[in-house]
Amino acid sequence: MSMFLNTLTPKFYVALTGTSSLISGLILIFEWWYFRKYGTSFIEQVSVSHLRPLLGGVDNNSSNNSNSSNGDSDSNRQSVSECKVWRNPLNLFRGAEYNRYTWVTGREPLTYYDMNLSAQDHQTFFTCDSDHLRPADAIMQKAWRERNPQARISAAHEALEINEIRSRVEVPLIASSTIWEIKLLPKCATAYILLAEEEATTIAEAEKLFKQALKAGDGCYRRSQQLQHHGSQYEAQHRRDTNVLVYIKRRLAMCARRLGRTREAVKMMRDLMKEFPLLSMFNIHENLLEALLELQAYADVQAVLAKYDDISLPKSATICYTAALLKARAVSDKFSPEAASRRGLSTAEMNAVEAIHRAVEFNPHVPKYLLEMKSLILPPEHILKRGDSEAIAYAFFHLAHWKRVEGALNLLHCTWEGTFRMIPYPLEKGHLFYPYPICTETADRELLPSFHEVSVYPKKELPFFILFTAGLCSFTAMLALLTHQFPELMGVFAKAFLSTLFAPLNFVMEKVESVLPSSLWHQLTRI
Repeated sequence: MSMFLNTLTPKFYVALTGTSSLISGLILIFEWWYFRKYGTSFIEQVSVSHLRPLLGGVDNNSSNNSNSSNGDSDSNRQSVSECKVWRNPLNLFRGAEYNRYTWVTGREPLTYYDMNLSAQDHQTFFTCDSDHLRPADAIMQKAWRERNPQARISAAHEALEINEIRSRVEVPLIASSTIWEIKLLPKCATAYILLAEEEATTIAEAEKLFKQALKAGDGCYRRSQQLQHHGSQYEAQHRRDTNVLVYIKRRLAMCARRLGRTREAVKMMRDLMKEFPLLSMFNIHENLLEALLELQAYADVQAVLAKYDDISLPKSATICYTAALLKARAVSDKFSPEAASRRGLSTAEMNAVEAIHRAVEFNPHVPKYLLEMKSLILPPEHILKRGDSEAIAYAFFHLAHWKRVEGALNLLHCTWEGTFRMIPYPLEKGHLFYPYPICTETADRELLPSFHEVSVYPKKELPFFILFTAGLCSFTAMLALLTHQFPELMGVFAKAFLSTLFAPLNFVMEKVESVLPSSLWHQLTRI
């Protein structure tokens, strides 16, 4: 060994370290590219997929395959629904709130993607195939597609002016015949909606316009209700009029809530939910929960949660965090982390902690906003469940309710991070919910304005093999540089290092030679 080391020249060490640095650098580049594209390490994936079975290892997920095989299709459907963008049930008014923010700060709180989704919602809920038969509705059908806000407002005023003219309208009384009569066209309810949403600069002005819209919308709804069975065209028109009426009543309740008439708002929401129990797409119960929390009617809040916090119904941050707030309220005023560490958690405290863990698992972005570790912005008109947009929409309205409950934020601060120890790999496996969807970051970046730093969960940590190859590449490159600059000195260091490395082997060989007969050792070396 010593003879071999003495024959090595400095050029050999330069070539060795340079080649090692080049190879490790190429591996690092490939690992980084693979991680950016697929989110995992190639070496780690190959090790887990191919080497572990050969070495007799068992995949942790294999024991769950038999239990999860029947639920694969349900999981896929759930992941798709979780990545769906939903209408924000607590969305603000464009003219009275969003535009005022723009006038003060010069920033646009809504993205083009968000406003485009709203335009699609308006076309879905406020239009039907028979709109071309009524001039005002035909104008509004085009207005909902218009991108320019001023053009939309002008179209709404035009639609209202048309209704001031007396004209001939066809009134079908019997399915097989029609009767022509002269009558005043009904006011266009959707035109009032657009003006209330976008032209009114205060909530009071918006409420006045919505009341006019309610008068017109209620009349249209009653007429279409009588004719809905006369054909598919009348059925579609009645469905549209129903959506318009529900939207108007819900926004009137929200106006009352904004103006401080909270009890009146609660009554309007309860009446609306009784009148239209099947229209759950508007999520009116979330508006009701927020208003009841403002009244501190916690028993009524619990009654609403008992109906909507069901395993068969879709969850939301409002449902999960409101349930956690109610359980935290029972113990938060006396909770102390020092006392809990000494005596352990009581049953009520354990229930509260589990409720917080459940809420954090559903949407892990909310606690930073509630604890004011991250600044709030105006909520968007659409949200992504379990995403940063939903967290902003929830915290914007519910932060005051958490502050009102003494000790609730302290309990949240002490316990919320424990959720991440329960689900160390949230993209692959969940605890109480399905795995965290990987589509949230992309959708939230489209929904939230560019000046907001989007919260990302979970943070992707660099795999071990990327760090290892980066260190190896840097180390070998440094050795190659030093060997090239100081060949003699590095040659001495290399020989000393290799001599030290092989010293135990030389020691063992010497012991073997001293124990075995020289003739036997000679025969073994010849073999």
